[in-house]
Amino acid sequence: IATKIEVRWSGLLFGIMMLLFVVMMDIPGSLATPKDRFSWTLAMRETLFGCGGWILAGAAMREQGSRQLGSVLITIGRVVVGFAAVFYGVEHFLHPAGALGVPLQKLTPTWIPGRLLIGYLTGAILVVAGAAILLARKTRIAATYLGTWILLIVVFVYGPLMIAQMSDPGVGAKVEGINYFFDTLLFAGAILALASATPHEE
Repeated sequence: IATKIEVRWSGLLFGIMMLLFVVMMDIPGSLATPKDRFSWTLAMRETLFGCGGWILAGAAMREQGSRQLGSVLITIGRVVVGFAAVFYGVEHFLHPAGALGVPLQKLTPTWIPGRLLIGYLTGAILVVAGAAILLARKTRIAATYLGTWILLIVVFVYGPLMIAQMSDPGVGAKVEGINYFFDTLLFAGAILALASATPHEE
C-alpha cells in the first residue's frame, strides 16, 4: 500500500484480513461482554481499518477500469466510516474526558488545557461529519475536515504523549504510547482516503 504496488490487491487483502479479525475475535468478544463499550469501540475500529483498505483498493480499481467494483468498495467504506464517526461522536459526548478520536480506556491528559471542551468539540465534529458522510451529503468536504481534525489530535495530543511515554522505563507504557498514536493516525488515514476517493462534486 505504501509503495502503491498493486493497491487494488494489497488494499483488498488487508481489508479482508482486518474484517476476518472482527468476525473471529472482536464480535464474539463484544457479544460475550455486551455492556463493555470498549469492546464495541475496538470492533468498530478494526472494521473501519479494514474498510480503509477497501477504500484504497476501490480507488485503484476505478483508475484501472473496474469502476463498478471499485465504487462498491468505496461505498461500503463510506458507510462504515460515517457510522463509526457518529458512534465515536456519541461516545465523546457521554465521556468527554476519554481518549480523543477513538474513545478507548485512556483519559485525555490533564495537562491539556480545555480537555473537556476539546472532547465535546471532537464529539460534535465526529457526529456532524459522520452524518454527512453516512448520508452522502458533501462527503468529500466532511471527510476532509474530519480527517484533518483527527490528524491534528494525533500531532498535538498523541505525539507528545508518545514521546513522554517512550521515556518511561516500562515496556507497557511505551507500547501504549505507540499504540494510541498509530491507531488514531490510521483512523485519520482511513477518513482522508475516503476524501481522496470521493469525486469533487460529492
